[in-house]
Amino acid sequence: QVQLVESGGGQVQAGGSLGLSCAASGSIFSKSDMGWYRQAPGEQRELVARMSGDGTTNYADSVKGRFTISRDNAKNTVYLQMNSLKPEDTAVYYCNLRWRRIDFWGQGTQVTVSS
Repeated sequence: QVQLVESGGGQVQAGGSLGLSCAASGSIFSKSDMGWYRQAPGEQRELVARMSGDGTTNYADSVKGRFTISRDNAKNTVYLQMNSLKPEDTAVYYCNLRWRRIDFWGQGTQVTVSS
């Protein structure tokens, strides 16, 4: 069983920056695709950024150029650096690990961007 623990959420003013971290238990991290998703009130959960095991990344159009996903396989940790934050980035952010088409999710961390 994989457990994902997120940290780093909080409140920031528009234009500011926040960094999120997600630490994974278990031994499959380096072989897994990792991602960040977010869900705003009344909205569906949406992809923010993903990174495959080989380092390939993809981003939602709304965050390209502002957010950066990275990973440290030695620490079983994936990161999301968020710059130039906008009020519309306000949401609960979830860490995702996908391995052999099985999804594991973190508990979520709140990010609030005030105007």
